[in-house]
Amino acid sequence: MDERNSGPPPEKRAAAWKEGKHLNRTIRLVLIVLLSLVFVGSGAMILRQMTAYQEGEELYNEAAELVELPDFSLLEQEEVLPAQSSGAEGPTSEKPQIVYVDPYADLLKNMDFSALREVNSDVQGWIVIPGTAISYPLLQGADNDYYLNHTYKKTLSVVGAIFLDSRCGAGLTDFNTIIYGHRMNNGSMFAGLKHYKKQSYWQNHSKVYVTTDEGTFTYRIFSAYEGSASGESYRLSFSSDEKKQDFIDTVCASSVIETGTTPTVNDYVLTLSTCTGNGHANRWIVHAMREGPEVEETPQDPVGQPDSGGAAAQGPDTGSPEVVSPPDASRPETEPGENQPENVPASTDEPLPEGTSSSMGDMPEQESGEGGEQGGTPAPGGSASGPESGGEAAE
Repeated sequence: MDERNSGPPPEKRAAAWKEGKHLNRTIRLVLIVLLSLVFVGSGAMILRQMTAYQEGEELYNEAAELVELPDFSLLEQEEVLPAQSSGAEGPTSEKPQIVYVDPYADLLKNMDFSALREVNSDVQGWIVIPGTAISYPLLQGADNDYYLNHTYKKTLSVVGAIFLDSRCGAGLTDFNTIIYGHRMNNGSMFAGLKHYKKQSYWQNHSKVYVTTDEGTFTYRIFSAYEGSASGESYRLSFSSDEKKQDFIDTVCASSVIETGTTPTVNDYVLTLSTCTGNGHANRWIVHAMREGPEVEETPQDPVGQPDSGGAAAQGPDTGSPEVVSPPDASRPETEPGENQPENVPASTDEPLPEGTSSSMGDMPEQESGEGGEQGGTPAPGGSASGPESGGEAAE
């Protein structure tokens, strides 16, 4: 048999070639349609995010106008003013004290929130870190879920709001007060906290100011790190000073920056929490502190003081007066991971979600807040620790 005549006849080969060509054309057409749909969908998502960013920026600019937020750009440097001395100074006269005036706190102290509260009674104050984009009204809802995807106007938005943990006291007198906010890709809300990985950034932005009806509180940042969403950082209940010290030791040891600042068990800690952009298990956490009231123990009267004649006074031992009692530690402590609340802020990885206490001016002294211990340990994130919020993809 002639090998040149083996195989299908020319007519069948031509038909098979035409059929293969048609199939390839169909496949290409399907791929083009699919890629077009992906492109259109991606474009729609980008447009949606950009619109949300713009609307959020306009909305929070409006909030700043309502409270007449001071213009910090006018402050080129902080001022130190000497106190006025009375009377003539002689060789033995004491030197006049130097009074430090924080210009930011001085500008913020007279903020009026009445106009904002006409919009939303959940407004508790304003939080700002000068020199950054963080300057927002501070909300507190009935739970830790609502303001993940609602603005201060209660409108639905991926940007959400900056808000206090629902179990924290609005007076900022708890030992650990937690504030949550999203990490948005356009740098808004709490996205700027990520820069505290750098020592130089902390050096230029080391204070957080929170203004409420009571005045302006100045906090000094002392720690920043990535931590577990169910870790010690989110503890709200402390049964003793030892537990508070354990908390301080843990968060200070975790820090990626060296601040030289360490709070005491009598101080107030402010915990700022946002997502990391790498899933829901961890959070980026920044801690700040302001000094609490000094606690002085009542001195004990020594027994058997010598009398005027030099002899030891005789008589029954009446003992010593009672020492100031420690704070009430009767509440049981909740260990990390137990009784986790369901409504705790999560990551925004998916669409929709100074020290010194510096309240300026004539304002009431802050309570220590020890009697109002909070139960539980929030763990913002994860299905077991709280809801996965909506929101955009984090950086």
